[in-house]
Amino acid sequence: MVDRVAVLSDIHGVLPALEAVLAEPDVASADRVVVTGDIAAGPQPVEVLDTLVALGERVVWVRGNADRELVEFRDSGATAIPDPVAPWASRQLRDDQLSLLAGLPTTVRMSIGDLGEVLFCHATPRNDHEVVVVDSRPERFQEVLSDLDPAIDTVVCGHTHMPFVRLTHGVLVVNPGSVGMPYGRPGAHWALLGPGVALRRTTFDQREACRRIAEESGYERAALWADEYVNARNSDVTALSVFGPMDGR
Repeated sequence: MVDRVAVLSDIHGVLPALEAVLAEPDVASADRVVVTGDIAAGPQPVEVLDTLVALGERVVWVRGNADRELVEFRDSGATAIPDPVAPWASRQLRDDQLSLLAGLPTTVRMSIGDLGEVLFCHATPRNDHEVVVVDSRPERFQEVLSDLDPAIDTVVCGHTHMPFVRLTHGVLVVNPGSVGMPYGRPGAHWALLGPGVALRRTTFDQREACRRIAEESGYERAALWADEYVNARNSDVTALSVFGPMDGR
């Protein structure tokens, strides 16, 4: 059992955002840093992976759909990721980084203080790309949790880039939001687990972050990409209008 865990999801290859979160005292002192997928599909994929690997065994990795698809793109040239940065990011990764992503688990289980048995996943416990959001119907949550071990008290997911905490069917479901591609408001969103759940947001110099990404990334559209996602140009209303229908409502 561990007492405190920092959860970072959907970093999407944004190094300045990751660095800002890792500098937080509560992250630096956490027993574990769990990364719940979609780690490298963005403008600084190599640097983000190297930064996390350097943290050693404190980091617990979970694979997201974008991580899987980066590997698939290198294997077959096909990807379902709509963002054109993904094929570029896949080509930048070293063989050891591709092997790392290919070998990541889709779920990780951990005992955390008063939260009990916690299951970490990317989208849902059974799937790395299906959608639940804060206002998904109870029947939808029942569906995606249908195969869950009854001993699990808390499920921590990511994927939709919007933070929420919801109790449903006796299970606490937590989404920390996105570190690198936030929807709704700027800042790197993450969560601190134990005791309880704290949804956190780390602010940083967005203009400097965009400048760094534009200068340090080799992606030809890095400046435009950074302006859209680091500055959170996509509102929560827009994101919900896109993700909502994906939950079968």
